[in-house]
Amino acid sequence: MFHYKLYYFDVRGSAEPIRMLFALAGEKFEDYRVNDEEWTTMKAKMPNGRMPVLEINGLQIAQSASILRYLAEKFGYTGKTLIEKAQVDACYEEFRDFRYEIHRFITVLRGKRPGDVKEAYLKWYVPAKKRLFNFLEIMLRKNGTGFLVGDSVTYADLVIAEYMNVLFRERPNELDAFPEV
Repeated sequence: MFHYKLYYFDVRGSAEPIRMLFALAGEKFEDYRVNDEEWTTMKAKMPNGRMPVLEINGLQIAQSASILRYLAEKFGYTGKTLIEKAQVDACYEEFRDFRYEIHRFITVLRGKRPGDVKEAYLKWYVPAKKRLFNFLEIMLRKNGTGFLVGDSVTYADLVIAEYMNVLFRERPNELDAFPEV
């Protein structure tokens, strides 16, 4: 029997799709929410000094993508065929590229980098958003099931749905031009 313990801060963030996988699979896990004070002492004990970290019977796995892929494979949320699995990975990697591309905008938005927020939005966020959302539109329209790949939910659906949930709360009209998404 496996004992799963997920370490992350008391926010949704990159741990939320992991939590969603556990819920979908009906698997019990310890959802350990780390506060800032605890983190200063725990950081050195984490494999890469960051979170999320999934502990399985004492073995630690770092990096949200590694955790997601491991659990998705174990619980059956990677796609049903090798082709579907490759397509799911492609969807997830497109999303990771998008997150990388908008990082400069996010740093301006949060005041960690000098610059005009509107200018940064137009320069970095809008082109990345159009590329990702157009890709998702094509995948969803072509698949026709409401899922990115195949006829059931995958870890890529969860990661992207979590981001869209946050985006929709912050900017509800952002998805107007992308009805499939």
